[in-house]
Amino acid sequence: MIVILHPDTDKNSEAYHALLAHLGRLPGIQHRVHEEVGAQQTLTEIYLIGDTASIDASQIQSFAAVERVVRVSHQYRILGRHKDDNRPSHFVYNGVTFGQDYFHMVAGLCAVDTREHVELMMRALKENGQVCTRMGAYKPRTNPYSFQGHGKSCLPYVFELGGKYGMKVIAMEVTHEDHIDEIHEALEQAGSPTGVMLQIGTRNAQNFELLKSVGRQKTYPVLLKRGFGITLEESLNAAEYLASAGNRNVIFCLRGMKTNLGDPHRNVVDFAHVPVVKRLTRMPVCVDPSHSVGARSASPDGLLDIMHASVQGVIAGANMVLVDFHPEPTKALVDGPQALLVEELPWFLEDVRIAREAYEKRLNLIQRFRLAGTLREVGSG
Repeated sequence: MIVILHPDTDKNSEAYHALLAHLGRLPGIQHRVHEEVGAQQTLTEIYLIGDTASIDASQIQSFAAVERVVRVSHQYRILGRHKDDNRPSHFVYNGVTFGQDYFHMVAGLCAVDTREHVELMMRALKENGQVCTRMGAYKPRTNPYSFQGHGKSCLPYVFELGGKYGMKVIAMEVTHEDHIDEIHEALEQAGSPTGVMLQIGTRNAQNFELLKSVGRQKTYPVLLKRGFGITLEESLNAAEYLASAGNRNVIFCLRGMKTNLGDPHRNVVDFAHVPVVKRLTRMPVCVDPSHSVGARSASPDGLLDIMHASVQGVIAGANMVLVDFHPEPTKALVDGPQALLVEELPWFLEDVRIAREAYEKRLNLIQRFRLAGTLREVGSG
């Protein structure tokens, strides 16, 4: 059960303390207070944990501090979109707003190799009006002898260049809790010229101790990739691990499922799950066409498979696209064959813009028919 308080409820007020005293007397029930501080107002939610079925929701609703009470309908207690809870949800990090009503492009290097390549990539992003990028410093690999990333040694110049070229958010994978401290220290030493979104890769989607460690810190938002060999439900529970540990600024990323049924693509593209995740949770949804497709193959029409996959996700309502680019893919130390060329960036951005515009037209279309009264409610009939 979730108790939603009126916006900007004063925690020193009698109404707030009366509510907490009542919740504290409920037998076998624990409660956890979560606060979201936004630019306009502060929202407070209280999560009741235990056997809540016998609790009288109307009694809690009667307290002056309470706006409404929501019964949790499934296991995604914090991130889930529960019954009668269709509130828009978003978070702001370093001046960038992420939510199901927003859209962002996150293009960059799968793995940082040289300072020169980082600068070429960031310069191209700036010239094309982008403020987010991806830069991999830590790279988990299947083969122990493959390049594992430069680690903390590349962080100083990545952050320096991020500030120089106006990057607000750099998505960066972590594979161990020590990496969080290394990133934080390097950012502070650089003067915090940019921001970081911690990324948990598909191989660590069920590394529960890492999920807890990343969830306990609230400084950086988190991009969680779906596990490549587990169910959607298991992957959404991984996101819930992050939120239950304290950090619910989570973006869920679809990146394809590992099976030869997807050949010749690297993975089976799972972007049909974009609306599913948005329906089940309040998380923004990202798609990763690079790791889904895994190659620069093109159809006879000249469009790359990666671009086809990208727009499939966008036209289904994705809120973010995470995609690999590289100035010289043949020299890339990780996933060069799937990287798009820097000079293809304007083309890619325009192609995605067309798809996003098509998605928005689809939204306008259904609203028009609803207003005309010619459509039944969603899910009926």
